[in-house]
Amino acid sequence: MNTHFRSTFLLLTTAGILGMTACESTQKKTDDKDSLTTAAAGVGVQQFKKEIDGKQTDLFTLINKDSAKALITNYGGRLVSLKVPDKEGKLVDVVAGFDSVTGYKDSTEPYFGATIGRYGNRIAKGKFTLDGKDYTLFTNNGVNTLHGGKKGFQDVVWDAKQINPQTLQLHYVSEDMEEGFPGQLTVTVTYTLKDDNALEISYEAKTDKNTIVNLTNHAFFNLNGESSGSILNHQVMINADLYTPIDSTFIPTGKLESVKGTPFDFTSPKTIGERIELKNLQLTNGKGYDHNFVLKKHANTDPVATVRGDKSGIVMHVYTDQPGLQFYSGNFMLGKNTMKGNHKDDFRTAFAMETQHFPDSPNQPSFPSTLLKPGETYRTKSVYRFSVDNVK
Repeated sequence: MNTHFRSTFLLLTTAGILGMTACESTQKKTDDKDSLTTAAAGVGVQQFKKEIDGKQTDLFTLINKDSAKALITNYGGRLVSLKVPDKEGKLVDVVAGFDSVTGYKDSTEPYFGATIGRYGNRIAKGKFTLDGKDYTLFTNNGVNTLHGGKKGFQDVVWDAKQINPQTLQLHYVSEDMEEGFPGQLTVTVTYTLKDDNALEISYEAKTDKNTIVNLTNHAFFNLNGESSGSILNHQVMINADLYTPIDSTFIPTGKLESVKGTPFDFTSPKTIGERIELKNLQLTNGKGYDHNFVLKKHANTDPVATVRGDKSGIVMHVYTDQPGLQFYSGNFMLGKNTMKGNHKDDFRTAFAMETQHFPDSPNQPSFPSTLLKPGETYRTKSVYRFSVDNVK
């Protein structure tokens, strides 16, 4: 009787241990599967789960048929990581960013990877007049307003919906007079990672009052890899014969000037660094390149800019239906922030190509209008397509 009891007990105990082991193994596989995509990019989902302003932040993964990956957080509608193949077929992260929401929230540079609004770029002295009424905005860039004011779209938590493995839709309602802008603005931004390694960003907005709108994305790129150092040997072409010169506060003078014979001529390939230190008033005013280029008339199938990473062979083609492109050479990167991969955001280690309307358009009648009226829909699309140049 005792022998039978012992045998039964041993069998039950062994079965229990095996069952627990199987459960632990199954749980581990599930956990591994859940973290696989983001771990490959060196970014953990849990670091992006936080409550801000009563809303939940998160991290979303887009992946295409060739395993290129884009990571996006709904905190600021930010592009966190973008991995595309280099000339050797290795996936390289070409976007500078942080590995947590806290990193973005505490950064001395608030715009890494962010959706920018309501008005991308600068508005002189934080003032504009619309329909005979004067509006005053918060001046967060010296005497001017930059990228929407004190709390632009980079600091809000967007409602997010993953449509499919390659598409994420973000939604935000900016209330009337938020940051001083008139009208309730309802905004939808859609990120799509295409199978040809193109990241498409589509914007839609509607208003219930006349207002001004200029939406863009402020990804910081380094085509050699986000921790690879200087971008000065990147080669750039921009399809623009004209640009908008700026004063010492970065506000356009109102003139459209030819790039010919200046350091702003990128109509043929030039490296970022070969003329950036020349004695030139505009380079002095911008601390380098931080200027709006007036794009030539073009079809949406024509790239308005092309950038090539000198080490990786990665080529980025930029497409847009917007009239301008702000080229920024990372002049205010000061090494104060610790980024993904535990490296600093050192001087000129990333660049931006912001598709947009011109800076200060509400105060510059000769510039293309940024007015949006009730009943209209603001629509624009920009694409960053990546390929490989195998030339040594």
